[in-house]
Amino acid sequence: MWITRQSIHFPLAERVLAFLALLLGASAIFTTSACAQGQPAKPLISGVAFVGMTVEDLDRSVQFYSRVLSFTKLREVELTGDSWEHLEGVFGLRIRLAWLQLGSEQIELQEYLTPKGRPVPHSFSNDHWFQHIAIITGDMDRAYNWLRQNKVRHVSSSPQLLPDYIKAAAGIRAFYFEDPDGHALELLQFPSDKGDPKWQRTTSQLFLGVDHTAIVVGNTEASLKFYRDLLGFKVSGGSENYGREQEHLNSVFGARLRITSLRASEGPGIELLEYLAPKNGRSLPEDEHANDLMHHETGLVTEDIELAFRTLLQAHTTFISSTVVLFPKAEVGFHSALLVRDPDGHPMELVAK
Repeated sequence: MWITRQSIHFPLAERVLAFLALLLGASAIFTTSACAQGQPAKPLISGVAFVGMTVEDLDRSVQFYSRVLSFTKLREVELTGDSWEHLEGVFGLRIRLAWLQLGSEQIELQEYLTPKGRPVPHSFSNDHWFQHIAIITGDMDRAYNWLRQNKVRHVSSSPQLLPDYIKAAAGIRAFYFEDPDGHALELLQFPSDKGDPKWQRTTSQLFLGVDHTAIVVGNTEASLKFYRDLLGFKVSGGSENYGREQEHLNSVFGARLRITSLRASEGPGIELLEYLAPKNGRSLPEDEHANDLMHHETGLVTEDIELAFRTLLQAHTTFISSTVVLFPKAEVGFHSALLVRDPDGHPMELVAK
């Protein structure tokens, strides 16, 4: 027979909850109960730990990010074994990992000694595998001249000043360029009324830190269901950008973007870029793997990785890792991790420290 919510007596409800607790774990039940009572559930994600990318030559990349962009190398390790194979979904891997820091933000560079993956394909800024990190400067002219001296490859024709008719972005100066492997990077300068206050501090440093990583998405609402509703990111801003300056920034003729900024409690943000026009951006190849140079991994900190695993599994998330992978020695700063894909295929690495 049909049992309505009103017809369930309290003792039966207790038994149902006890049964569900055995299946899902007490922490999941607590979250469900809190939501049912109108209480905000604790976000699965507490912060963004790093933005990672696969590189061809780790030494070359470390030199570029250190010498040209003022990152500081923190440490380096070489890893192999079953745990790493199951995390990254690459059999027989041996990788070198290096962590670099600029300001209070970190990036992770990984070189696959074996097996070698594919180079970055010729890409456009509206392709759905597109991802960049936004590096902040307080002096765009001096920073751009420094990049020119170091012969970086342009994506933008030149630094662009976003116009007043885009109110949320008015006064921002931005420039896209590439690292030695073809990964897109953004140089960004905020006006005095925009951005995190820490970017407005007076300093002699040319490059200050990483504000966010930006990813191209096919549908903002679908992405918000993943990042906001599932993981617990908060929407911190949004804009619709278009016009000549935006076209020259992205190097996409006729570019019109819906931009949504997301933040967790700590670390850089994630920015969703939905191209309203043109709609010819290519999807991420289905056979993309972690050893391919187009591969990025954004590290997301979670306090309960088992709960995160169950929640993502229930939401039919695409997994790269087969399950939560344990690292008892915590040689990379976390003791368990899980690699999944967002709705557009962007890899997200959940880590528990």
